[in-house]
Amino acid sequence: MRCVIARFPFELTKSGVLESMKGIKPEPGTGESVIIGRRHYPVKQVGQVVTRQDRRDFSAAEVLRAMTQLGFTCRTLATAAPVRMLSPLQQASAMLGAPVSV
Repeated sequence: MRCVIARFPFELTKSGVLESMKGIKPEPGTGESVIIGRRHYPVKQVGQVVTRQDRRDFSAAEVLRAMTQLGFTCRTLATAAPVRMLSPLQQASAMLGAPVSV
């Protein structure tokens, strides 16, 4: 499959990615990841190995798009719900069991 990563065209195949990642130890990561085999690899690590480019040259979204099109399972960061800050009065009311007004 032809895909463009960091403005360069690449011909990627699922078997080619599997072969490239064989023997590569996954780095610890907390962001987006790609499941290759039984391992969770950070997206930027996969992009670096497959394209042989510096990680600063491409975005995680480009690699995620390409890996998804090849049929790999990708995990993205879940966006957290915004945390509501309570004023001291609202916090005291909540501790007493009174309903909190916004």
